[in-house]
Amino acid sequence: MTEHSEFEAALEAVLFVAAEPVDRDKLLEIFGSQNRAGAAEALDRIIERYRGGPDKGVQIEEVAGGLRLVTRPELHGYLRKFFEVSGRTRLSMAALETLAIVAYRQPITGPEIQELRGVSPAGVLKTLLEKRLVRICGRKKVVGKPFLYRTTREFLMHFGLESLEDLPPLEEFEEIFGPEGVESGEQVSRPELTHGEDSDTDPEPPASDES
Repeated sequence: MTEHSEFEAALEAVLFVAAEPVDRDKLLEIFGSQNRAGAAEALDRIIERYRGGPDKGVQIEEVAGGLRLVTRPELHGYLRKFFEVSGRTRLSMAALETLAIVAYRQPITGPEIQELRGVSPAGVLKTLLEKRLVRICGRKKVVGKPFLYRTTREFLMHFGLESLEDLPPLEEFEEIFGPEGVESGEQVSRPELTHGEDSDTDPEPPASDES
């Protein structure tokens, strides 16, 4: 094995095991300053190799400020069937509606979400917190000091967005990511997106705090 092919193999292995997108500089740091140029060339070859041609099941995607290996979106039908067979659940319409409200109006409180949806969001917010699609970012300085919610980096990863600026117009969100389009795993990183520690996430609130 040549040095360059070893670099490519190492980069491919790191992207395969990474639970979230990896910054380019962090990838290159693995090889030290003396090998940085060769590692950068190897990374370019890896990216070219995984551009997502019709004969590939996975591709490299740049999302949330880093690189990750994901399945080709054109194969989502097969993945949906796989997750149906394996019992993987999808986001409910209530969860999707609440997530859209948070995404487009963040930061926002539970009572404000309830005013928009007409029902208490406590249960749905609990689910979204567990899935790490939203996080608590503080309390609003009003009577009762309700929690404020924002979307997370996991949200960007889940929907393949580089930043919140890439969100589609609100009218298109439910059409694109409706119940048939938000099954967890339609586009899957390797390994599957996992819920690691997030230092920006505050403790989950009890349901009573949503009133």
